[in-house]
Amino acid sequence: MTRILFIFILVFTQAAQSNCRAQEVLNSYRLYNNSPYFAIKSNLLCNITASFNLESEFRLSQRHTLCLPVTYNPLVFANNTQWKHLFVQPELRHWFYGPFQGHFIGLHGHYGEYNVGNINLFKATKEHRYDGYLAGGGISWGYHRILAARWSLEFTVGLGYAYLDYDKYEYPKCGRLVKSSNRHYVGPTKIGLSLVYMIK
Repeated sequence: MTRILFIFILVFTQAAQSNCRAQEVLNSYRLYNNSPYFAIKSNLLCNITASFNLESEFRLSQRHTLCLPVTYNPLVFANNTQWKHLFVQPELRHWFYGPFQGHFIGLHGHYGEYNVGNINLFKATKEHRYDGYLAGGGISWGYHRILAARWSLEFTVGLGYAYLDYDKYEYPKCGRLVKSSNRHYVGPTKIGLSLVYMIK
């Protein structure tokens, strides 16, 4: 009987110690995560269009981040050519391997105000100027590639919906108002190739 009691106490003690070690490992995993907490980015594709942009991203959990990009262009070029806009597109991201690592999918909303005209790339903006706002949302996919300890590149594309409300003017400066209208758009809503600086 004494031998059985001794064996029982020994097994119970070993089980309790194993459980404590497992709990310590779990707690240390929850408390320690080597993923960065914060990142600052600039979309190189926006820079090509002479648009100022800055993006911040915060880690929310083991698999989720919140991304807050802002794009701004106040410039008017020769012949009253303009691509003036203020645009925000917050996005909640789910990472498959952890924040700022590999592939992610996102859910974004967007709002922007614009004043666009005399741009030869499109027939509509070549012949008229549009002044208005847009709002909507969409989904995206992206990939984050680490280059160095704090530097990365990130590629992302997105599809979604936007409601556009605008006043249409003749393209010369102070051209007459042609009409006020709106449009429903479904298609690409996001594209980016960003240089990323991470803060741990």
